[in-house]
Amino acid sequence: MAGILERKVALVTGGASGIGRATSLAMAREGARVAVADRTEESAAGTVALINAAGGQAIAIGGDVTAEADVAAMVARTVAAYGRIDCAFNNAGVAGGSVGPGRQRLHELSQVSFDTMLAINLTGVWLCMKHEIVQMLAQGGGGAIVNTASIAGLIGLATSGHYVAAKHGVVGLTKTAAIEYAQDGIRVNCVNPGYITTPMTKEVVETRLDATLAKVPMNRMGVPEEIAEAVVWMCSDKASFMTGASQVVDGGYFAA
Repeated sequence: MAGILERKVALVTGGASGIGRATSLAMAREGARVAVADRTEESAAGTVALINAAGGQAIAIGGDVTAEADVAAMVARTVAAYGRIDCAFNNAGVAGGSVGPGRQRLHELSQVSFDTMLAINLTGVWLCMKHEIVQMLAQGGGGAIVNTASIAGLIGLATSGHYVAAKHGVVGLTKTAAIEYAQDGIRVNCVNPGYITTPMTKEVVETRLDATLAKVPMNRMGVPEEIAEAVVWMCSDKASFMTGASQVVDGGYFAA
């Protein structure tokens, strides 16, 4: 039986680990040829090796999502390899502790930390969408884009103000793009993960796991594969009437 992404070409950013790696693998399993992008080609190569070992097709691409020239090159290299882009998962992002001291209140954040967070987690998503949409419009036939937001894109989280601001921005960009390109057959949605076991949540697991799980009705962390399945479905034709949506996958955190 053919996979739900059979004959499609997918571009995934932040594909070296965590949700990006799991989604790249799931896309390949469902028949897509996958361009796996991360900050360096070497870091993306590990995911590509896993895909190719399983009988899929993938290439590794290095680039910085905050640099427009790099983003344009990611798209161009994907098209050079596979001829088009049918779906894209704009997933590259960082947690607060990656851009400065973690768990700071608003008055404690430096402008450098705030600006860096928005550059990666928000401007990077916009740049990827911009160039993916240009390609999808040029090739015709529409397409599907999924952006990684967060439950932090729907609620406030103390000591995560810059992260919350960026992820709220991703939700807003997603809704606006969905409206603007609906008539072109390009669907744009976002996935809003809760607490998922990835390198980005290492600090949570090590310092405040019990307190975090107390807020999750399912009383556990999610795993990257659970996000990947939602993303793959949103990229497939099975989600043909879905656009502008924020798909929460969080074990009930948002509902509670």
